[in-house]
Amino acid sequence: MQILIDHLATTLHTAAERKTPLQIHGGGSKAFYGNPVAGENVDVLDVATYSGIIDYDPTELVVTARAGTRLADLEAKLNQQGQMLAFEPPHFAAAATLGGCVATGLSGPRRASAGAVRDFVLGVRLLDGMGSDLHFGGQVMKNVAGYDVSRLQVGAMGTLGILLEVSLKVLPQPQSERTVRMQMNETEAIQRVNQWAGKPLPISASCFCEGELTVRLSGAESAVHAAHAKLGGEELAEGKSFWESVREQTHAFFQSGKTLWRLSIKSTTPPVSLPGQQLIEWNGALRWLVSDEGVDAETIRTVASNAAGHATLFRSGESRAEVFHPLAPGMMKIHRLLKQKFDPVGILNHGRLYPEHLNANQSR
Repeated sequence: MQILIDHLATTLHTAAERKTPLQIHGGGSKAFYGNPVAGENVDVLDVATYSGIIDYDPTELVVTARAGTRLADLEAKLNQQGQMLAFEPPHFAAAATLGGCVATGLSGPRRASAGAVRDFVLGVRLLDGMGSDLHFGGQVMKNVAGYDVSRLQVGAMGTLGILLEVSLKVLPQPQSERTVRMQMNETEAIQRVNQWAGKPLPISASCFCEGELTVRLSGAESAVHAAHAKLGGEELAEGKSFWESVREQTHAFFQSGKTLWRLSIKSTTPPVSLPGQQLIEWNGALRWLVSDEGVDAETIRTVASNAAGHATLFRSGESRAEVFHPLAPGMMKIHRLLKQKFDPVGILNHGRLYPEHLNANQSR
């Protein structure tokens, strides 16, 4: 595997000298997400072959794997030991890799109760834009002084380096799970899930769509049974497949083919008035919007900002020049300085996060 790393490093070094933009490609399952890589004569750099689990200690709840490792293979290995990736990452395709999971930073239905991808990243190994082999973090949870560079890679979309290896904290699978469904309106659903979030209830996921609130209970059998009795609702026999359909966006809500927005906002925000259909997750903090034609991005982003959040253009058949919510000038300056540090020539996934996410020679 060191030969492959040396080859990637040489490719990066050569590309930096020639100022040739590179598009990092793993499993390709999330290629739709984010802005297209900017520049002419962009070379595709395939990193999916650097795969395999390096170290796994079930007793320590830590796994280290190469970035090209398929998520399905990693989760199958964890499942053998009754463990899981607690943030429940979406795959979107069988070829989904660990590197793509970390680079996009997307979490599934369990995120509100367990935490996000970044909360479980312990360490990374990566190649920067000059081909230097860098190691950050380790295999234990600890306080970090200064930048936690390992977690900085989560959601960076490959703009700060090529991920080689990732160490993750894993968790035991719950002893019991049960999914229940109740009929109610949107306002009541938001109020209830936020009330329940402040109580010792084993709620691991929530979803509201078209007058139905669906809740997953996870934990000890006695706790799940008691919570069901307290909350009420009808048990959903196909609970596992339902949550998979939400995570993988195979649920009917996501199948319209229309533009899909992802609004991350304050969980207690009342129903958001926007033309289109909505599905709500994470106790109300995540609002998916299938927008009607003619609804402009500025309107949606203004609504999200007013709710102390942001809006991402998640899927669209139209131009995606501004996929991510514009950053404040101060935050953009930090992004630029980090880009300059890790990729001084600006060859790695240039523009994938922001069109102005510049190379080293642009304005600072």
